[in-house]
Amino acid sequence: MNSGQIIIGLTFLVYILAMLAIGWVGYRRTSDLSDFVLGGRSLGSWVTALSASASDMSGWLLLGLPGFAYLSGMESLWLSGGLLAGTWLNWRFLAARLRRYSEAAHNALTLPAFFAHRFHDDSGLLRGLSALFILIFFLFYTASGLVAGGKLFSSVFGLPYTWAVIGGALVIILYTSFGGFLAVSWTDLVQGLLMAAALIAVPLMAFTQLGGASAIAGKITHYNPHLLDPFTDGKGAPLTLTAIVSLMAWGLGYFGQPHILARFKAIRSPEQLPRARRIAITWVAVSLAGASLVGLVGVPMLNPPLADADSEKVFIHLVNLLFHPVVAGICLAAILAAIMSTADSQLLVASSAFTEDLYKGLVGRDADEQNRVRLGRLAVWGIALLATLLALDPESKVLDLVAYAWAGFGAAFGPPLILALFWRRMTRNGALAGICAGGITVVAWKQLHGGLFDLYEIVPGFLLATLATLLVSLSDPPPAKATTDLFDEVAEASQKNRYG
Repeated sequence: MNSGQIIIGLTFLVYILAMLAIGWVGYRRTSDLSDFVLGGRSLGSWVTALSASASDMSGWLLLGLPGFAYLSGMESLWLSGGLLAGTWLNWRFLAARLRRYSEAAHNALTLPAFFAHRFHDDSGLLRGLSALFILIFFLFYTASGLVAGGKLFSSVFGLPYTWAVIGGALVIILYTSFGGFLAVSWTDLVQGLLMAAALIAVPLMAFTQLGGASAIAGKITHYNPHLLDPFTDGKGAPLTLTAIVSLMAWGLGYFGQPHILARFKAIRSPEQLPRARRIAITWVAVSLAGASLVGLVGVPMLNPPLADADSEKVFIHLVNLLFHPVVAGICLAAILAAIMSTADSQLLVASSAFTEDLYKGLVGRDADEQNRVRLGRLAVWGIALLATLLALDPESKVLDLVAYAWAGFGAAFGPPLILALFWRRMTRNGALAGICAGGITVVAWKQLHGGLFDLYEIVPGFLLATLATLLVSLSDPPPAKATTDLFDEVAEASQKNRYG
């Protein structure tokens, strides 16, 4: 290792030790499953906002999106615009009602538990099915973060890809399994601020060195004028309606992401959500703009150009080119922050689904709190091991893995959750039909190619899940009085409160 790599390595070590210290504090404050899964519903506005946003964006924000912008240019604006719109809609319309309804529904800690209590389903079918889809799609989502970690460590330190993936996984597992939700949320606050700072610093430094926006635009035009046209791809082919809809449809995914929805349930009170929403939207807008600019400024800055297969490393190359090793180490730690902030949340939600919804619901109904917390920590290790095995393929693309898992969650849980929160007539069988229709459509559509099947799988999945939920619910007898009474209670409280 050269001196620069040693300095960057020391910066990484300090950062990792700081995250583990936060994990230890979280461990000391975790006494029961409510603490482990939702932090005792004690988060403030800043922690809620940045934890939800940082856990949302993951390593793809500093690797996948800059790589996409590097290859496709302004086409990336359609993706960023869809994500920003989805973020706002999720915070504005779902956050407060889910916070209120999840507490009214027997203090439901997880999304499967919410569905079960919302529809008074004692069979365990709705809860178990929801947990199963969570475990399946989180394996791919968590694997995407570990792939990002492998690319980071192998690029910066020259480590073999396999060992880089395993090392990153161990760090994430340690503080997630010990600290639980509080550790995850507190570290997300730190990591979210670091990610935003890095995504601002890199384009600003590039602007300074290249002579400003007009000079950069001129250089990009000279290299490839199609990169500055939002209506063409990077090769100059006009964007089809299918392509534009597919990119913007990423925003639909927000309504069904369990690790983001968990933050809404964990905030101290619905009254703090407007402030949290403003913080979250600002962070997302700045971060998405910064990530796209990183890809664009990489075009004139990097010579020779990166191969398509290495496009997701554009941020790493720019950081090493623009900054002293100490500053580069801090900026590269932002990639580690993005990876950790999402992978820890995913592992925690998957662990909660296994412990609270599969184990307790189907096997260990009488298990005490301490045993379930211990099982939750063991589940983190087991799920992370499976995700690590999926991530060991060095040809994996971060954005591709994220897109598949994002679509799976958005289609399987988005329509059933929206309707469960706002439609009084919805039934248990409608929820089952919607979850199955959305999840299965995404899995099946992903295997098909050409023509209509080039449409991002979240679109047909979301539409069919909505249709299935509506039709099956309407064909069922009306819900029982206990179900509608609970809905009316939450709806009345929401109407009286301007926070939703």
